[in-house]
Amino acid sequence: MKIYNTLTKRVEDFKPNVEGKVAMYTCGPTVYHFAHIGNLRSYLMEDVLEKTLRYSGYDVKRVMNITDVGHLSSDADTGEDKMLKGAKREHKTVMEIAKFYTDAFMSDCAKLNIKTPDVVEPATNCIDEFINMITVLLEKGYAYKAGENIYFDTSKLKEYYVFGNQSENDLMVGVRDDVTEDTNKRNKNDFVLWFTKSKFEDQALKWDSPWGVGYPGWHIECSCISMKHLGEYMDIHCGGVDNIFPHHTNEIAQSESFLGHKWCNYWFHVHHLNDETGKMSKSKGEFLTVSLLEEKGYNPLAYRFFALQSHYRKPLTFSYEALDQATVTYKKLKNKIATIKEEGAVDEAIVKEWHDKFAETVGNDINTAMGITLLYDVLKTDFNGATKRAIIGDYDYVLSLDLLKADTEAANNGADDELTAYVEAKIEERKEAKKAKDFAKADAIRAELLEKGIALEDTREGVKWKRV
Repeated sequence: MKIYNTLTKRVEDFKPNVEGKVAMYTCGPTVYHFAHIGNLRSYLMEDVLEKTLRYSGYDVKRVMNITDVGHLSSDADTGEDKMLKGAKREHKTVMEIAKFYTDAFMSDCAKLNIKTPDVVEPATNCIDEFINMITVLLEKGYAYKAGENIYFDTSKLKEYYVFGNQSENDLMVGVRDDVTEDTNKRNKNDFVLWFTKSKFEDQALKWDSPWGVGYPGWHIECSCISMKHLGEYMDIHCGGVDNIFPHHTNEIAQSESFLGHKWCNYWFHVHHLNDETGKMSKSKGEFLTVSLLEEKGYNPLAYRFFALQSHYRKPLTFSYEALDQATVTYKKLKNKIATIKEEGAVDEAIVKEWHDKFAETVGNDINTAMGITLLYDVLKTDFNGATKRAIIGDYDYVLSLDLLKADTEAANNGADDELTAYVEAKIEERKEAKKAKDFAKADAIRAELLEKGIALEDTREGVKWKRV
């Protein structure tokens, strides 16, 4: 298996620290609002990465944090606390906001067939771990106290910009009008490990610490939560490209200073989902959520299919026209698969051969688009139905598109329960009309359904219908 490593800027053969086992970490959501579909693209592709690793035979333990404290509206140490912002907006407590939006996030993931990580840990569960790491960093001389806060001293590192590509302008403090320079910092890139004094005197969540009552900075949580559940050596750390700097840079700085050795070997970053105006963002006001797509009549798995058709390291532009096209293609694919009958015996040798092809294809830096191409190749083969369906089911472990699910949508070309009930009632009414030899009424019902885009077909097995 090969993956692109942001740290080395090249595609590398994947070699875990312990043969056959993978320690994997995902930067989780800050639960102050709904996740938009741009956020969910990252989690979707990280889901594919985890499933591809498992598909290839690895034993994976995946951990994800929930940020329910300490994340400011700037990814550095400036701006407003996002959790407090959400609580004020909705007139709820911070923990009520955290619970509501954590549940909403998990629900969205379930709709997209994103597997829940093995461990999901809220930051507020790990205050003791944060305090321990900060204490050690102070003892080792990598941190200092100033203005009653604790900061990480980036000048103590031989190399801070481990991912490269940061220009001096990008790293300037206070270059935007809405950012106030923190004069307590010794160096402009130092970052807060623990706040005991900030401009938020009404900060809702505070804890006792050796340095006074306060709360943790954002960057500390992923380091501590990952070590708590995965140990001192991690194989893969995931996130969106906007996490590279400063968040992941700061994670490496504090983790390796604390541990005294290299922490994580592979860094996996998913590129932005853009709309026609640029990067999708909550700050723009109304933003696209899974629920909004559902309200507009889209199946969330059509969005998953849309995302899988592109490579995770390339920006993807969303439009309803593109989603419409993906929806049509996805429905055609499911309907084609639904016609494959479970006939003959499964040829295990063929299934194994095509399993290996898929593992090699998608395992080449998570090439989901080529994986879908391989799926279409399976449909073109002359294998018996049972073998084809076995291969499709095998591929769907990774793709997670419900390709074999015998649901109303697959059987009736996207009909919902209400439409199905209506059509079946009309079919029964037509049947009674024919029994009564009222053929004019029977023909009128057929014409009425056809006008609504429903075609009837009389067969030996009974009346079948489909959308046209």
